[in-house]
Amino acid sequence: MSTLSQILEHKIIAIIRGANPADVLKIAEALYEGGIRILEITMNSAQPLTVIKELNDRFGDRMIIGAGTVLDVESAKKAVAAGASFILSPIVDADVIKIAKSLGVVNIPGAYTATEIHYAYKNGADIVKVFPATSPSYLKDIAGPLPQIPLLPTGGVTLENIKEFNKAGAVGFGIGSALVNTKEEVTSEYLTKLTAKAQEFVKAVNS
Repeated sequence: MSTLSQILEHKIIAIIRGANPADVLKIAEALYEGGIRILEITMNSAQPLTVIKELNDRFGDRMIIGAGTVLDVESAKKAVAAGASFILSPIVDADVIKIAKSLGVVNIPGAYTATEIHYAYKNGADIVKVFPATSPSYLKDIAGPLPQIPLLPTGGVTLENIKEFNKAGAVGFGIGSALVNTKEEVTSEYLTKLTAKAQEFVKAVNS
């Protein structure tokens, strides 16, 4: 199954930003136990390329690993070389979209207004990250005139509103601190709670 198909099937992209590299494998295992199958490691984290490679070595085809906060072509190339299967950005950069396509990875640029979202899609975005995801009603307003564009709200999706985002037309969800709070100490108790929280998110999307 292609990376894009798996994103559209599993829907949840768990975003790990700013974690201690030594903790990421444990966090990923806990998320996997909870049903998460897609991980984004942000490029503004510590040692992101090493972490992406380690995750791929550990999980193989059990999890899809991608790079987030990709702002330029050079970062995109390095992320893909490290094993990233998708590239996520908080912005629209046509050159980043182009390089992702040429390297054969899924690209998900971030946009907010209807004009930005349409521009991203016209330039070859596989999915457009709606960022910040201010509300389900905003996503519904965008999806109305642009039903052909797959939208992935990020930055504002919580357990309390994910079902509403789903109803509003989201094809997937980028979920960061509402799922993975990297400011907390990574203890066995934290990991147990993380697995439980992941299960709640997966259940909310599939119910």
